[in-house]
Amino acid sequence: MGKFNKNSSSRELPTISTASLPDIIFMLLFFFMATTQMKEVDFKVSIKEPKATELEALEKKNLVRFIYVGTPTDKYRGVYGSETRVQLDDAFADVSQIEDYIVAQRAAMNEYEQSLLTVALRVDEDAKMGIVTDIKQALRRAYALKINYVSRQRDNSQAF
Repeated sequence: MGKFNKNSSSRELPTISTASLPDIIFMLLFFFMATTQMKEVDFKVSIKEPKATELEALEKKNLVRFIYVGTPTDKYRGVYGSETRVQLDDAFADVSQIEDYIVAQRAAMNEYEQSLLTVALRVDEDAKMGIVTDIKQALRRAYALKINYVSRQRDNSQAF
């Protein structure tokens, strides 16, 4: 019969090989690159943002929902005319649909992020203020009280 060595101090644990670690990292990276889809909005309205001097960047862009206001692009002008229109995500909408849109967007968010929802208005500089006021009233009824206006940087050399 063989003897069992009870002296465990002479044996050491083998080191873990990290040779396959880069392969695993690149597999995970490739998986996320292949499965992630970047959401891009198909602009159906043309927007030239107004200029401003005091701008501030948004910190958490995943909590921002955009409402686009402008005249339809040439592709959609034949169907929708040249009046100022509202675009929510990738579709034209009426001001009366904004409340339902905000409720649906808020329901899709985590519960602790719902109060942090910010609505960014990308409004054409030539749009009438009446439609912006109607949108703000609809947002107020939906309790979306954090509103951001998107604008471009004004040159300091330009006069007011």
